[in-house]
Amino acid sequence: MKKSKTRLYFDKKISPNIMIYIKEKQHHFLKNVLRIKVKDSINIFDGVTGEWLSEGISINRDNVVLQIKKKISEIKEETDLWLIFAPIKLFRMNITVQKATELGVSQFIPCITQNTNQKKINMKNLYMNIVEAAEQSERLTLPKLNETIDLNSLLRDFPKDRGLLFCNENDKKLPNIFNALQIQSSSFKKWAVLVGPEGGFSEAETQKILSISSTIPVSLGKRILRSDTATTAALFAIQSFVEH
Repeated sequence: MKKSKTRLYFDKKISPNIMIYIKEKQHHFLKNVLRIKVKDSINIFDGVTGEWLSEGISINRDNVVLQIKKKISEIKEETDLWLIFAPIKLFRMNITVQKATELGVSQFIPCITQNTNQKKINMKNLYMNIVEAAEQSERLTLPKLNETIDLNSLLRDFPKDRGLLFCNENDKKLPNIFNALQIQSSSFKKWAVLVGPEGGFSEAETQKILSISSTIPVSLGKRILRSDTATTAALFAIQSFVEH
């Protein structure tokens, strides 16, 4: 078999020697974009069992049929890292989800705050962005995409054993995120990053966030960052300390 031309996510559990049928968008990609041929190799992962090498055995109008040949990668332990974010405009939210998937987020939690101005979310669109980012970044798992929750409900039940990195742009006296993590990174095995909407958190919301015992308020620098930029910066910082 030739070297794999690409890798795809398959949403059912994979096992040796089975045949799988690739349809719709992924079918179009394989057939019309990559123009794969019979006997071409495609890497497939399911987010559960690992990554597998497959071979094209049939290319039809409605599907591409692949046969699983062998497992090539096992799933390894990953950082338990949530991203809690206020929904923003679709284009920038897509960027946020893509970059966060690449950076190893395990769960996405859309959170409605006082200043959130984009309260409806196209969950299917975000999911497709997660899949594409996982395929591109050679990630073996897909992060979970949770339903939207309001900030008060989230904070009321927030787990005490999870460090909550609070990116607070309104407090200019906070420690830099790298300095804070240098001190606190060994305090928790589970983490969450909280990024607010355009306009930031209200004073009442800020006080509620700070009342959580595991909250670590941090600064991302002197400039006011867009939400997608702040998310990428914060996630990179935390993974630099806690991912091995």
